[in-house]
Amino acid sequence: MKTIDSASLSLMQQEMSEMRRLATASPLSAQTISSAPGGESLSGVSFHQVMRGALEHVDSLQQAASTRQNAVSSGESDDLVGAMLASQQASLSFSALVQVRNKVASGVNDLMNMSI
Repeated sequence: MKTIDSASLSLMQQEMSEMRRLATASPLSAQTISSAPGGESLSGVSFHQVMRGALEHVDSLQQAASTRQNAVSSGESDDLVGAMLASQQASLSFSALVQVRNKVASGVNDLMNMSI
């Protein structure tokens, strides 16, 4: 049976502690977004920045998973468990991103169809 190397184990422990932290954190509260007279957002964070960050994070997860899978396929690594975990993490993050995209698109369509 294959043992997990220390780098993979520490990565899995970090991910598990992050999941526990997110699970115990309070749900996001509704935030009011104030606008300056010029239409500038006062919150300092735009939707564009949040989505770009999410896309970059999902992309990095997918690239890491691909790298690990290629290393296992070529025989450079025998960490199949780590490669499968990275692949599942990338898959779940992509699915979540697609669901967010669908909700945003649905919201935009609802706004466009709203009568004034």
